[in-house]
Amino acid sequence: MPRRRTSSSSSSTGSSTAPRNRTPQPVRVRRRTFGDVVKAFLAFVALLGLVVGVPLALATVGGWPFPDGAPSLDWLQREITVRTFLNILTVVVWLAWAQFTACVLVEVRAALSGVGVPGRVPGSGPSQLLARQLVAALLLIGAGAASLTPGLSQLGQGLEGNQKPTVAAAQQTPGVFSQQQERSATSAAGALAEQASAQSDAAADRAAAHGDTKYYRIQPPEGRHHDSLWEIAERHLGDGRRYKEIFALNKDRVQPDGSRLSEASLIRPGWIMEMPGDARGGELVEMPDEAPNVSEQVQQEIQDYARTGDHAQGGGAHGGGAHGGAHGGGAHGGAHGGGAHGGGQGDAEPGGRADGSDSRVSLPEQRPAPAPAPGAEAATESGSQSPFGLPEALLAAPLLAAGLLGALGHRRRQALWQSAFGGVGARRGMEPPTPTGDAQDAQDALLVGADPDGVRLLDRSLRGLSAALAADSRPLPVVYAAWLSNGDLHLQLAQPAGKPPAPWQLGQDQTFWMLAKDDAERYEDVDTAAPYPGLVSLGTMDDARLLLNLESVPGIVSLSGREADRAAVFASVAAELATNGWSDRMTITLVGFGEDLTPLAPNRLRHLDDVEALFETMAAETRQRRGALGAAGHDSVLTGRTGPAQHTRWAPHLVLLAAQPSDDDARRLAELAADAGRLGIGYLVGTESGDLPGAAWEMEITGEGKLLAPLLGLELDAQLLPTAQQRAVVELFVEADPERGSGGPADGGPGAAPPFLVDISEQGRPAVYARLVGPYEIIGLDDPDGERSAQLHEALALLLLHREGVHPRVLASALWPRGVTDDVRDALFERLRDWLGTDTDGSPRLRSDATGRLTLARSVVSDLDVLRSLYHEATQGKGVDSRAVRGRMLTDALVLVRGPLLADRPEGRYRWLGHEIVDAQLPLLVADTGLALSEFHMEKDRAEKAIEALNAALRTAPDDERLWHELLRATHATGDADRLRALADDLVGRSGARGLPPRTEALLDELLPTWREGAAAAG
Repeated sequence: MPRRRTSSSSSSTGSSTAPRNRTPQPVRVRRRTFGDVVKAFLAFVALLGLVVGVPLALATVGGWPFPDGAPSLDWLQREITVRTFLNILTVVVWLAWAQFTACVLVEVRAALSGVGVPGRVPGSGPSQLLARQLVAALLLIGAGAASLTPGLSQLGQGLEGNQKPTVAAAQQTPGVFSQQQERSATSAAGALAEQASAQSDAAADRAAAHGDTKYYRIQPPEGRHHDSLWEIAERHLGDGRRYKEIFALNKDRVQPDGSRLSEASLIRPGWIMEMPGDARGGELVEMPDEAPNVSEQVQQEIQDYARTGDHAQGGGAHGGGAHGGAHGGGAHGGAHGGGAHGGGQGDAEPGGRADGSDSRVSLPEQRPAPAPAPGAEAATESGSQSPFGLPEALLAAPLLAAGLLGALGHRRRQALWQSAFGGVGARRGMEPPTPTGDAQDAQDALLVGADPDGVRLLDRSLRGLSAALAADSRPLPVVYAAWLSNGDLHLQLAQPAGKPPAPWQLGQDQTFWMLAKDDAERYEDVDTAAPYPGLVSLGTMDDARLLLNLESVPGIVSLSGREADRAAVFASVAAELATNGWSDRMTITLVGFGEDLTPLAPNRLRHLDDVEALFETMAAETRQRRGALGAAGHDSVLTGRTGPAQHTRWAPHLVLLAAQPSDDDARRLAELAADAGRLGIGYLVGTESGDLPGAAWEMEITGEGKLLAPLLGLELDAQLLPTAQQRAVVELFVEADPERGSGGPADGGPGAAPPFLVDISEQGRPAVYARLVGPYEIIGLDDPDGERSAQLHEALALLLLHREGVHPRVLASALWPRGVTDDVRDALFERLRDWLGTDTDGSPRLRSDATGRLTLARSVVSDLDVLRSLYHEATQGKGVDSRAVRGRMLTDALVLVRGPLLADRPEGRYRWLGHEIVDAQLPLLVADTGLALSEFHMEKDRAEKAIEALNAALRTAPDDERLWHELLRATHATGDADRLRALADDLVGRSGARGLPPRTEALLDELLPTWREGAAAAG
C-alpha cells in the first residue's frame, strides 16, 4: 500500500507530541426555516404522487395487466400486439412501484425508530436513495429531524457504490458504525445536556460557598437492589468515584443504630451520611434544620448525627469541593480521612468546611470498596491505578492479561516440575513465591481482567477458518486487522477474497468476513498452524477491540508521540505478542529497548542494542525467506502455512524499534520492509516527529491515551503497559523462573516453610474444617440454605487456597466471570461473613487485611493446609529428630488424600482453577509424601509397607516417574521375581507407543535384565 500524504499529516509533524484539541464545542441547534417547510411540502406531494397516485393512474388508464386465469398453450402462440406490449410495460411499472413503496416503508420505519441503519431493499439502490431523501425532507418539518435520521448523508453516499480503502477504517468497523451515527445524531442533545449540567454545577458551587451541610439517609433496598456509596455519589455528586469523600466524612461516626461505618462497601439502611457541600439531588439530600419531607424522628437522628462530626471531635475532615474527589486524589482518587482519627495539616481549600477546619488529610490504608456498576469505570491516565487499587492498564487489556496469566502459570508449573525432578540440592519447594506490593496488584489485575474464553474463541476461529479454506483448496486471504465486538469476530481483508466458508459470512462489504459468537463457540480444536500469528491488540473504540496484523502491513508502521507514551504502547505490543494464545511461535526483536521484557518469553523475545545490529540480522533473514519461498513455490508465507510443512515453517518475525532512526537508517529500513508483508516480517518503528520516510501506515499516541491514525480512520483508546505495570509483571515472571535462586531458604528452597502452617496438635483443633482433597465437605458449619449455597462453597474454597488474601474484585470475577452488580456481590460477601461466623473472642472469621484483601481466620482450615503442615513437620520439623513422629505424620498425611482436588465440583463452576497451579502442586506433594514414607519403611527393610505407601501415592500422582522407580526398587527388595516382572510388564503397557523413559529403562536393566524379553513377547 503506497504511503499517502495529506495536509493534515504534514502539518502535524512539527508538533506531534502535543495532544490534539478534542474539547467538546457548543452545538448550534438548527431551527426550521421557511425553506424547510417548502421542502417538506414538496416531498409530501412527491411521496403522495408516487405511492398513491401511480397505482391509481395505472388502475384507471392501463387497467389490470395480469390475466384472469391460468394461461394455456394457445396464449403462447398468439400474435404480439400493441396491447400485449402495453400490458408488459404496465407490469414493469407496477413492479417498480412496489419496489419504491417497499423502500419508503423501510426508510420511514428506520427514521421513526431512530435505531441502527435502514435495511437495504435488494436491487433498489437509486429507488431507495430517492425514497430516503424524500422521507428526510418530509421529516424536516417535524421536531429533531437529525435525531430521526442518523448519518443521513453518509448513508446516501454508501448507496452510490463508492469503494472505501481496505485498510482498517474505523468508519467501517462492525459494531462501531451505527454507534458513531448515534453519537453524531445526538450531539445537539448532548450539548444542551452539558449546558444544563454546567448551570447545575454553578448552582452547586454557590451552595457550597455558603457552607451548607447536607445529609443523606441510606434507603432500604428496593427488590434486590441495595444502596451503595458509589451510587449515592453518582446520584448526588455526579461522579461515583467521589464515594471516598462521603466515606471520609462519615468514617467511624456513631450511626443511629449504634454501629459505625468502617468499610466503604458496608452500609446499612437507616444510616445517616454527611454529604460534601456541592451535593445535590432534591429531597433525598436534607439540611439538618430544613427537612420538611421527613419525620420528626429522622430530623432528630440527623441533628444528633450532625453533633458527631469533625467539629465536635476536633478532627480534620475532607472538604467536599466540587471536584475534590475526582481529581484531587492522585492515583487513588479522594482520601479516606477525618472522622475520629483526625487528618493531616495543610491550608484550607475553597469548598472546605464552613467551620474553617483543615480539609486536607493524609492517605490511610486502602480498604475494600464497591466495584463500579458495568460501564461506570472511566479510563484513567496511562499507568494510573483504578479507584479500587488495581492497575487500570491491565484491567482494560483482557487478551493481554489472559496471555500473561497463561504464560505465568506455565512458568510456575515448569518450576514445580524442575524442582521435583532436578535433585534435592536444587529443590525450591512446592509453593511459588507469594507476590507482594505492585507485583501482587498486577497479579490480581491479571486475574480480574483476563478473558481466556475470548482468546480461546479467537484461536479456534482462526484455525478453523484456515482448515476450512485448506479443505476447499483455497488460499488464506491477506488480513490487515481483526475487530472483536461483543464476542463477534470481524476480519478486515486487504482485498475481496470471495465468499468465506461456513459458518463465516460476508460482513458489511466484500472486504469483511464475520463470524458470530454462537458459531465460534461450536468450533473445536483443529490440528493446523495458526494462520495470523501477527495479530496484536492496539486498543478499543466503544465496545470493539482492534487487533492489527503487523505481519501483513505492506511496509513500516510508524508510531509518534511522547517517549513515555510510545514506550507504553511498545511494551504492550511486545508482551502480547510474546504470550498470546493464537500464535504457535514467532520471533520478536526489540531494538534499543525492552531488555527487561525478555523474561516474559525468552524463546520469543530477542533484544538488540542498536539499528546496525538489526540491519545485519534482518538483511540476512530477508534474503533467506525470499529464497525459501521461491524454492517452495509459494507466493507468500500464507500459502506455506496451509501446506504439509505448516508446523515447521513461516513463523513471523516482528521488529519493534522504539527510538526514531536517522533518515538514512529509515530509508534502509524501508528497503528491507518493501517486501515484508509477503515474507511474514513486520516493522513497528517509533518516531518523535511523526514523519518517518518510507512509512506505509502512520499512527500517533497522545498524552490522553488515544491512538490516532487519521489516514486509517482510527481513534482508539490505546492499550498500554506503562512502566510501573511493566516492572510488576516482569517481577512475577522473574520470581517464577525455575533457574532463579540457589535453593536455600531465602529463595524458597528445601528449608522454606509453607505460607500457612496449622497447629496439628490436639489443642489446635480448628473451628471450621474443609475437606478439599477429594469430594468437597465442610465440618463445623451448617450447610447454607438458598440458591447462593454453591457460590458460598466456591468462595470459601478460593479463600482456603489463598491464605495470603484475595482481593474482593478477584473473588467477584472468579464467582461471576461475566460480571456482576455491586449489590449482588456485596450481598454474597455479607452472607459469606455471616455463614462463617465469629471466633470465641468475637472476631469475624472473614476479615480484611491492611490492603483490603479478604482473609480467613486461622481457625478456618482445610485438609490441604493440614497435609502441607504434616509433610513439613515430618521432614523439616519435629520428625527430623524423632523417627516415630516422622512415620506417624507421613502416614496421617497420606490418609488425608481421598482423590483429586474438589473431585465432585459441579460442571461450569470453579473455572478459576484453570489459573491456579494447585492441580500440579497436589500430585507433587502427595508423591513426595509417599516417597518419604517409602524411605521410612525401607530403612527397616519393610518392603511391603513401602509398596503400600507408594501405591497410595500413585492413585493421586499416577504419572510421577519417581514413584514408579521406588516401587520397582521396593518390589525388587521382596525377592519375588515374578512380581517384579509383572510390574515391569504393567509399566510397558502404560507407556504405550511412546515407550518407557530412558531412566526407567536403565533401572529395569539393572533390576531385571530380562525385562525386554517379556516386553517383546507381549508386543
